[in-house]
Amino acid sequence: MTKLCVVLDACVLFPMYLRDTLLSTADEGLYLPYWSQKILDEAIGNLIGGGKLSQEKAKNLENQIKLAFPEAMVKVPVGLEEAMTNDPKDRHVLAAAVTAKADVIVTNNLKDFRENDLAPWNIKAQSPDDFLSELFDEYPDSILELLQQQSQKYKNPPKTFAELIIFLSEKAGTPKFSSNVLLYEQNLRRDSINTVDSK
Repeated sequence: MTKLCVVLDACVLFPMYLRDTLLSTADEGLYLPYWSQKILDEAIGNLIGGGKLSQEKAKNLENQIKLAFPEAMVKVPVGLEEAMTNDPKDRHVLAAAVTAKADVIVTNNLKDFRENDLAPWNIKAQSPDDFLSELFDEYPDSILELLQQQSQKYKNPPKTFAELIIFLSEKAGTPKFSSNVLLYEQNLRRDSINTVDSK
C-alpha cells in the first residue's frame, strides 16, 4: 500500500505533545513526513521566541528531528515559491509540498491554503485533528500503542495516558482525534473485562 506523503507545517511542529504524536506516528511508518529548512527554521524560531526552549535545546531538537528523518528534508527549487498563489507567507510551505509530491499539508492555518490554490498540484490541506483522526481510522491499534508509549516517556512533568489525551484535545487542538482514541481504548478495556468475566 502506498504511504501518504505529508508536509508538516511549522505550526504543528512546535507544540511539543502534538509534534511528538505526529513524529511518532511517522516513525512507525504510518505516513511519510516532509518539511523544508524554512519550515524547520520557523518552528524552531517559534520555540525560542516563545520562550519554550533555549537556543541550544532548540538546535538539539532540530538535529534530532533531522537524524530521525533524514529523508524528510526537501530542497525547494529556486523560483517555485513565487509560482504559488496561496497566502504569501505560506507559499514556501506549498512549494515544499509540491517538491515532495505530497498528498497533504497538515496545518492549523487552513485559511492560508485555499482549495483553488492547492487543486492544480493535487494537494489538500488538513488540520492536525482531521489528519490524525483519519490516520487513527486506518491504524487504531498502532496509534493507541504509540500514545501509551508516548505518555510513559514524559518525566517532567509526568503524564498518564488519559492526561496526554486530554492535553492533546484541549491544548493541541485535536478534540475529535482524542475523543476517538479514548472511546476506542475504553471499548477495548470493556471487551477485555467481559472476556475475563465470561470465562
